[in-house]
Amino acid sequence: MYSYIVRRLAFGALAVIGVSVVVFVVLRVLPGDPLVAIFGTEGFTKLSDAERARMMADLGLSDPLPVQYFHWVQDIVRGNLGHSFFRAESVAEMVARRGPLTAEIALISVVLSWLVGIPVAVISALRPNSISDNVARFLSILFLAVPGFWFGMLIVLGLLFMFGYRAPLANVPLFVDPWANLQIVIGPAVVLGLGQAAYIARLARSSLLEVIREDYIRTARAKGLNRRLVVAVHALPNALLPVITLSGILLGFVLAGSIPVERAFGTPGLGYAMAIAVSERDVFVMQNLVFLYAVVFVLLNMVVDLISAWLDPRIRYA
Repeated sequence: MYSYIVRRLAFGALAVIGVSVVVFVVLRVLPGDPLVAIFGTEGFTKLSDAERARMMADLGLSDPLPVQYFHWVQDIVRGNLGHSFFRAESVAEMVARRGPLTAEIALISVVLSWLVGIPVAVISALRPNSISDNVARFLSILFLAVPGFWFGMLIVLGLLFMFGYRAPLANVPLFVDPWANLQIVIGPAVVLGLGQAAYIARLARSSLLEVIREDYIRTARAKGLNRRLVVAVHALPNALLPVITLSGILLGFVLAGSIPVERAFGTPGLGYAMAIAVSERDVFVMQNLVFLYAVVFVLLNMVVDLISAWLDPRIRYA
């Protein structure tokens, strides 16, 4: 068990290092000049060559790429995530202020995806190729095909024009005003949760149909047990293992999906901050937020692997 955990941590560390290199290189080779982003085209032309060189040196962008990468890793180890070009706050302060909203959206969306996806999968698996099964599969494909940000904009416009309602745009912590906080996060959480529910419903249905055909399920049915009881007690727990794995992966994808969805709803979370940083070409904010997302994704996959191995005794740590 411990050797397995050590190996997973080692592989996770290698993945994080690889991601850091990719993020650093990609953001350095993108076209554009950070000084143009800061001062604008007109302001940039007014700077002398000496002023440009001095400012690039102050930003640490005039050093060779290996030196820049080494300094960046040192800053991350010390907990220094840099500062925004355009705002008087550090990236660490931005994460502390906006991160809880994005975390709430991710957790609510995962819970919602299970509450919607699992019952739909059970109904479809109990009556395959029926009207309810066909309707469930159609809705699953529909929510898989519809982009989250487009669905989010439809909800925002529908609430605005039909009811004159608009969610608060200020960042309200959960423990300060739970109701206002819920109004902020529920829209993005529903959009992302329904998209995830479509994945979970389709995977859980396929897994249930496979498990239902197993010999031990037929034996339980032959002994006279109720079909629904057999599915709930014997089939469903075994069919949920791949769903747990998928949920961990989807939770990581929620971080990326939250960028356009939070922008559509105007939710002041990390996704919205990332969208603004991209539009403003705020290099240090983009670099550190993308790296943070990657680290969270790697950690989630490690946790899912451990949970799957703990739940299923057939998975051997060796």
